[in-house]
Amino acid sequence: MALHPPLIVTVALDAASHVYFTELRNQYFPAYCNYMEAHLTFFHNLPSTLPIIDGILKEASNMQPMNLQVTGIKNIGNGNAFTISSTELQQLHKTLQKKLDKYLITQDRKKWWPHITVQNKVTAYKAKQVTEQLIENFVPFTAQAIGLSSWLYLKGPWQHTNDYLFNQSVQ
Repeated sequence: MALHPPLIVTVALDAASHVYFTELRNQYFPAYCNYMEAHLTFFHNLPSTLPIIDGILKEASNMQPMNLQVTGIKNIGNGNAFTISSTELQQLHKTLQKKLDKYLITQDRKKWWPHITVQNKVTAYKAKQVTEQLIENFVPFTAQAIGLSSWLYLKGPWQHTNDYLFNQSVQ
C-alpha cells in the first residue's frame, strides 16, 4: 500500500457546465458511492509528492481557455457518460503525457477518451434506460475548459489540492 495518496488531474469546466453535469450526476449516480461532483479526468494516478508535477501543471496553464464540444452520450455498460471533443485539449493531453511519461501508470499512457460520467455502478438495464432518456433530448453543445485541477485520491472521496486556471490574457 502506498504511503502517499495518488494525485488525480482533472479538467476544470466553466461554472455553468460544471453545475449542469453535477446536477445530472447527483440525479443518476448512486448516492452511496457518489463522492465527487462531475469531472473530466485528465490523469488518474500521479505521484502526489513530486514538486515537478506542480511545475508542469502550472506551465501547462499558460494558455487560453478552450471550447469543448459535448458531442453525445455513451452507454459505458454500468453507467453513461457525455463524450467530449476538442483538438486543443487532446493536444494538451499528449503534450503532458510526454512531459509526465516516467510517472504515468498504464491507464494514463493509453489513448485518452475525454468524457464526463454522470452515472456509474448501476445495472446494465438501468444504465440503458438512463442513456436512452438522456439521448432523447440531447442536442450537442459547447462547454469550456478553464484550467486543470489536482486532487488527492483518498480511496473514495477526493481532496482538492490546486487549480491551474488557464491564463485568459494569453493571446
